[in-house]
Amino acid sequence: MMNTTDQQSKIVLVTGGSRGIGKSIALNAAKRGLGVILTYNSQPEQGQAVADEIKGNGGKAVALQLDSADTQSFSNFGKQILQVLGTEWGRENFDYLVNNAGIAQRTLIKDTTEELFDQLVNVNFKGVFFLTQKLLPLIADGGQIINISSGLARFAFPGVAVYGALKAATEGLTRYFAKEYADRKIRVNTVAPGAIDTEFGGGKGDEDHKQQLASAIALGIEIAGGIMI
Repeated sequence: MMNTTDQQSKIVLVTGGSRGIGKSIALNAAKRGLGVILTYNSQPEQGQAVADEIKGNGGKAVALQLDSADTQSFSNFGKQILQVLGTEWGRENFDYLVNNAGIAQRTLIKDTTEELFDQLVNVNFKGVFFLTQKLLPLIADGGQIINISSGLARFAFPGVAVYGALKAATEGLTRYFAKEYADRKIRVNTVAPGAIDTEFGGGKGDEDHKQQLASAIALGIEIAGGIMI
């Protein structure tokens, strides 16, 4: 891992960086000296609040709107990124892409509609594929792509079949991106967090939900400051 001095000229783009894990990634990247571009979907005040917090701590950040399900918007989004890079950093590329934006819904297989299925696919898999494809020309050679997966790609409990399967698919996709862009020295990896008690997926989990998660984890879970660890 590079130290803060090494990172001063580096830029990271974090999708879904206005809350939850994405917010934490954006804030911690800024603490390491990276410039941050973060995206939000429907709540600009949340995205701007994260950017303002970074700037208030002496960093540089920009918040942009992005609907990760709307692949037709990705071309214009790429143009926005290029403009921001030039205006804010005097560059034409960035170094790290974190595909964090996602949606989940706890629905049993028997109750899953095709509409819900398509929503989950469009954000959690199709959006990741085509956004990465569109932004790769803007990623510096030797850069890195990190796809946020989930422990649910490896263990299962009722209600998240589609989400878990899509995260497993994203892990497979990661290997193909790594292979095809190895000639540019771009590293592509996944990070699969365990149980983290955020507002993601419709709110903090109830006790039954937490016990289901604990039963699938060898050491169980403990609650510390609102975070399941």
